[in-house]
Amino acid sequence: MEKLNNIIFYNIDHSIRLYRMYAQKKLREHGFKITIDQWLVIKCILENPTITQHELSELVFKDNASVTRIIDLLIKANYLEKEINPDDRRKFILQVTKSGEEIIKNVQEIILQNRNKALKGIDAKELEIADAVLRKIITNCK
Repeated sequence: MEKLNNIIFYNIDHSIRLYRMYAQKKLREHGFKITIDQWLVIKCILENPTITQHELSELVFKDNASVTRIIDLLIKANYLEKEINPDDRRKFILQVTKSGEEIIKNVQEIILQNRNKALKGIDAKELEIADAVLRKIITNCK
């Protein structure tokens, strides 16, 4: 029977979990109270201003209930605003506030430092190959 650490998917999951814990720790160390998931939601909304909550859930790999909780926390922190969609009252329009834009801007340097640390010793060609392999896995699993 093969060992866990010889299974590529175990190593992918392990690396992502370790990176997220490391990145979260660094944000806290710099005094930011935002979580990686909250950062991801704000970033997705900034990049996709007309995104629906369902689409957002798919982009951040979270169920709708989790995204709803994250959105509620971001609204309480004044990073997001939620308005009823005039075209469909069952839907909401999510907008990033000035404070939300500021937090994304303020944590950007830490995010870049985190990535640099995680990718230390990996050259551009290795990164390109890893990205291509991961994209093939994604395509194969869809």
